[in-house]
Amino acid sequence: MTLPESLVPVIILLAGGALGAALLRRSWLRRNGSAIALIMAGWAILLGLLLASAWLVGPVKGVAVACVMEGIGGLSVIGLGRVRRKAVRLREADAVPEPLEEPGRFWRGVLRTLLAGPLGMTAAMAAAFCITVYLPGDPRTRIVIGGLLMPVLWGLAMTWTLADRRLLRAAAVLVGTSVAGFGLGMLGNMVLGGSA
Repeated sequence: MTLPESLVPVIILLAGGALGAALLRRSWLRRNGSAIALIMAGWAILLGLLLASAWLVGPVKGVAVACVMEGIGGLSVIGLGRVRRKAVRLREADAVPEPLEEPGRFWRGVLRTLLAGPLGMTAAMAAAFCITVYLPGDPRTRIVIGGLLMPVLWGLAMTWTLADRRLLRAAAVLVGTSVAGFGLGMLGNMVLGGSA
């Protein structure tokens, strides 16, 4: 089985990138300035392959292919040289309890669902309505932008509500956002007239 001719330069560039990166990494590990030859050899391989690729393939396509393939070869060297360190185990008394570690209560789950779902949607709708009223431009464009903003804002409201442990604070923020958004939107609609 023979390799296609188009794969040979790619393999050469990958191997050259890995070799150059390995030489540079080896020189970096010494850190005492005694590896000048390794640094020069590593850069010579990388730049030589880059210039050869530019000469053989073309100045634009050759440089781009060489940069990508040599970069992938260099990343393989970095991936092989990674160090895994074990995390220091904390004593159980030092660990801060996570919100999910506390015992679940049914009523809190129902309340959180109501806050994240309907009330979060109302707050997102109010914010989108307010933004739509005050946006400049054609009314159709503003309506489309407001419609596109609404699911994004609802997702943000749901995420924040589900992450917050204090339900009362979440409820106050969502209600306040709903009242302020609809109120400012209505005010802007009255001030700006029929254009909003």
